[in-house]
Amino acid sequence: MTDTEEGEGGPNSQGDGNPKESSPFINSSSASDVEKSQQYDGKNMALFEEEMDNSPMVSSILSSLANYSNLPQGSKEHEEAENEEGAEKPYLPAPSLGTLMGVYLPCIQNIFGVILFLRMTWMVGIGGVFGSFIIVFMCCSTTMLTAISMSAIATNGVVPAGGSYYMISRSLGPEFGGAVGICFYLGTTFAGAMYILGAIELLLIYILPQAAIFKMEGLEGADMEAAMLNNMRVYGTIVLSFMATVVFVGVKYVNKLALVFLACVILSILAVYAGVIKTAFEPPVFPVCILGNRTLISKGFDVCAKVIERDNGTVTTKLWKIFCDSEFLNATCDEYFANNNVSEIQGIPGVSSGILAENLFGYYLEKGDFLEKRGISAMQDPDAPITNSNRYVLADITSFFTLLVGIYFPSVTGIMAGSNRSGDLRDAQKSIPIGTIAAITTTSIVYMSAVVLFGACIEGVVLRDKFGEGVDGNLVIGTLAWPSPWVIVIGSFFSTCGAGLQSLTGAPRLLQAISRDSVIPFLKRTLVIFCICYNVWVLIVHCTSLLCVVCRFLGMARPTESLPGWLCLGSKFFLMCYMFVNLACALQTLLRTPNWRPRFKFYHWALSFLGMSLCLSLMFICSWYYAIVAMVIATCIYKYIEFAGAEKEWGDGIRGISLSAARFALMRLEEGPPHTKNWRPQIMVLVSMDSEQNVEQPRLLSLTNQLKAGKGLTIVGTSVVGTFLNNHAEAQKADQSLRKLMETEKVKGFSQVVISSNLRDGTSHLIQVGGLGGLKHNTVLVSWPRTWKQAEDNLRFRNFIEVVRETTAASMALLVPKNIAAYPSNGERFTEGHIDVWWIVHDGGMLMLLPFLLRQHKVWRKCKMRIFTVAQMDDNSIQMKKDLITFLYHLRIDAEVEVVEMHDSDISAYTYEKTLVMEQRSQILKQMHLTKNEMEREIQSITDSSRGSIRRKNPSNLQSQQSSEEPAGVSVEEKPEEEVQLIHNKNPTSPTTPAGSAATPGSEVQMTWTDKAETQAAAGHPEQGGVKDIFNMKPEWESLNQSNVRRMHTALRLNEVIMKKSKEAKLVLLNMPGPPKNRMGEENYMEFLEVLTEGLNRVLLVRGGGREVITIYS
Repeated sequence: MTDTEEGEGGPNSQGDGNPKESSPFINSSSASDVEKSQQYDGKNMALFEEEMDNSPMVSSILSSLANYSNLPQGSKEHEEAENEEGAEKPYLPAPSLGTLMGVYLPCIQNIFGVILFLRMTWMVGIGGVFGSFIIVFMCCSTTMLTAISMSAIATNGVVPAGGSYYMISRSLGPEFGGAVGICFYLGTTFAGAMYILGAIELLLIYILPQAAIFKMEGLEGADMEAAMLNNMRVYGTIVLSFMATVVFVGVKYVNKLALVFLACVILSILAVYAGVIKTAFEPPVFPVCILGNRTLISKGFDVCAKVIERDNGTVTTKLWKIFCDSEFLNATCDEYFANNNVSEIQGIPGVSSGILAENLFGYYLEKGDFLEKRGISAMQDPDAPITNSNRYVLADITSFFTLLVGIYFPSVTGIMAGSNRSGDLRDAQKSIPIGTIAAITTTSIVYMSAVVLFGACIEGVVLRDKFGEGVDGNLVIGTLAWPSPWVIVIGSFFSTCGAGLQSLTGAPRLLQAISRDSVIPFLKRTLVIFCICYNVWVLIVHCTSLLCVVCRFLGMARPTESLPGWLCLGSKFFLMCYMFVNLACALQTLLRTPNWRPRFKFYHWALSFLGMSLCLSLMFICSWYYAIVAMVIATCIYKYIEFAGAEKEWGDGIRGISLSAARFALMRLEEGPPHTKNWRPQIMVLVSMDSEQNVEQPRLLSLTNQLKAGKGLTIVGTSVVGTFLNNHAEAQKADQSLRKLMETEKVKGFSQVVISSNLRDGTSHLIQVGGLGGLKHNTVLVSWPRTWKQAEDNLRFRNFIEVVRETTAASMALLVPKNIAAYPSNGERFTEGHIDVWWIVHDGGMLMLLPFLLRQHKVWRKCKMRIFTVAQMDDNSIQMKKDLITFLYHLRIDAEVEVVEMHDSDISAYTYEKTLVMEQRSQILKQMHLTKNEMEREIQSITDSSRGSIRRKNPSNLQSQQSSEEPAGVSVEEKPEEEVQLIHNKNPTSPTTPAGSAATPGSEVQMTWTDKAETQAAAGHPEQGGVKDIFNMKPEWESLNQSNVRRMHTALRLNEVIMKKSKEAKLVLLNMPGPPKNRMGEENYMEFLEVLTEGLNRVLLVRGGGREVITIYS
């Protein structure tokens, strides 16, 4: 390499024309061999000198390969990193967070949230120890399995900023990644709002009730809830603004606050464990007043008794006054109060009390049910009305198992707090697996042990008292803790604040990563506009904060309600994200792509599928209708990205699935040919290109589009003359031209360009090798060579005939549109008209199927279908028509039917003369050794002599043609209206009779004389009939090939009938006769086809592929 001051690439390096700073490539395209030898002198790399122009030395790129940046500002791939010469790049500090600070502690803080301190005891009381343990185990198993899958993905390469979004998008594609990423962002934002609301509840109820702006003292029911919600709105906005400021200042300040918050959380949890141990030998005093078996609200009385002894007398208590109409002993009291005793029980009997057996199983309640103590009988009349219900602790909601699952699951949704900050991690591949799995293990142990310990220490009615109404509003878990309840109160407050702070930190980074990938257009446009005058990070943080405010002001219920709508929807978004992480891991594992080499080895596709199944089950267990809402939202985002988003190719698993599915389908197709019911035209369109590599017959692709109601394969192919090394650029240009035209004509398929030494071989190669495996073309569409009569295009029509031969040999169908320029474009519409089918020989049903497919397209939809068939002398035309109508009825095809009768007839003199001209011209064209001018003069002389013969023998028949003749010197090839062609009935049961064995001309052809034919036959000699005229001139035609005469006769007669019936048809479909078996009659074959289709505007010649393509059976 050339040593420079920069170390890589000198100032004069040319390279690929785009010199780049720090380029590892050797750019010496203009250097001489001497200079090259000097550059590599002493480097022992002379063997690879020629490769240095386009391939870098390993030593020059090794440093850049080993030092990939984590790209903390977004999820831009390392291979797309900008490296422009002279560009000033902003200084970006290297990521410095490790496993503990970057992953483990954020996950711990996010998982230990409001649910543990405010709702865990209530969940144990309602669901029982056994049911609650199942819930915790199921949710923790889901997150653990997801963490295992995430670890495998995270260790399979560099994980830039974006975390879970980056993993899903690069594994499942931008559509899935963007949809799930946006949903995960919304879920994280909703969770942040929930944590903030939980912190405000702790502040206003347990820490500083007098701080309430909207006073709640003395209020009950709806009034109290409205006042509480208003307080949450005000204080929530204040707390959210403070958190947003901290997040905006920087992640290092978030980490500093997070350490303080997390320390409080850990101390709170340790205090709970210490309190549980203390209850074994010194339970706290925590009385609960029970009337009969009903729990009483502790407000309004001071002594849990009806009467007390005072001054040697019995006096009533405040409780008596609540249930009786006076304070005297003879007062009238509530019936339930009078019939049952009042008792006081210990709310926290301790871990050694045996209360665990009572709390093992669930105690689900309906809304308004009393909280009753198990094991105590009560005297009550079931028919008596319930009075003073406001003095009892009642269930505020109807509880059931799935409700508990929905309430608890948000407490385990913080497992991606570390991966969302992957752009700030020093080594994301190492930190994400270790930190996340360790955090889930720690929190799962705490949650599971808490379920068992709460059930073993606390009385059931206290557990089920959600708001502590029976214990003076005290926090149950705070009373259990040691040394003081304030440890729990303060710890739970900071825990919820810390979890909210982590959510507000991760959500904007996630949205920023999505916007930088440009997969969602409106996000990209918004950020570009905002970047003009402000910082993007400010916008994203403010957007997230605003969304949290909206969640609160829309009345998002606090965690005290049954299951808040926004909270439930957020849980579905989390579950959806976890489900797709598991799906991505399972997909990559099963596809076994070479790039799937994760360093984390403790994964398996079965574990990923189990985690995915658990996520999907939890979505519908919690709330099936919110699960459907979440899926609809994700689907809408997916479709929006699919149709409006930027196309990205990230080597995702969905493309891998497509490849695997295609391989599987192709292998299945190899098992045998498709059934007739599954047959559809798989079309190979053969087009020719001009000198500029543009398609000469674009209407061929219009016709292909109109035929694609069959939804089959389409391959548009062409051939370039030359060699691969010299003409590769031309082939690429031709391929681009084909793709562009296919897109314009809306043809869905593939383009294929081959390079060959000549067009004939190239076309043959396309027919042979087009397609793949069982997915091969069965139909070839090629345009009629309209200039085949010109001497310079002699090779073109021979190539066309070879295509006919090869498709016949390969048992492929062949479609040849004549006058392709007259065919309609895709934008045209036929408001009326007919598509006429001339069914001469049976071709497997192609002639029936093609009009049906065309009529599915809007161009031909209003055209009606007519089917004509030919009845010969011995046929019953009436029965043929009935049979054909029945056949079409069973085929479910609507068409008019007509049988054309064509009887035996003699061959006219005009037919003999046309055949004579054709054979003489054919002989001339075979003399290829003549020059072009000599050939034209020879053709003209023979043409003149032929015309003289016709004038002598049939002057009146040719009189009308003399006025239109051109001056001498115009060759026959330039007058296509004078050339004639024929259709040969290629019925395998009726082989062609050799010319030598033809006893009577016309014996094998059965046609009907038309008025025009009779006039032409008799016009030569008015005094004699047509038959007598033929016998008079027969000696001069003895040298003619009688087989050609019969073919010409058939072509003329059939053309007359078709012109009479279908001249005004929008399209005529006609059986195409087979090519000549020897190459001596190729010119004659083209003449016969020209005569057969003369005068028709649009003709589609059809040859079947030798198999049935349509059936009457279902």
